Amino acid sequence: MPPNPAPDQCLDARGLTCPEPLMMVRHAVRGLVSGQVLYVQATDPSTVRDLHNFCRFLGHSMLAENADENDYEFWIQKA
Repeated sequence: MPPNPAPDQCLDARGLTCPEPLMMVRHAVRGLVSGQVLYVQATDPSTVRDLHNFCRFLGHSMLAENADENDYEFWIQKA
């Protein structure tokens, strides 16, 4: 398995529930330049669905993700 991409910015949304993680990701991605990577940590299971939809609708790439019980990690590359 290839290593996870090196992030340009990190976001800790652990302990927050929908819609807070999505809103934080949206705000963080706006501050990135095209091609940069945002690393997100979350604990809300709905974040998996929300971030996949976010990427699909806005054209960003979900480069990698990990899940371990209620700990989720995402690497999102800005379009």
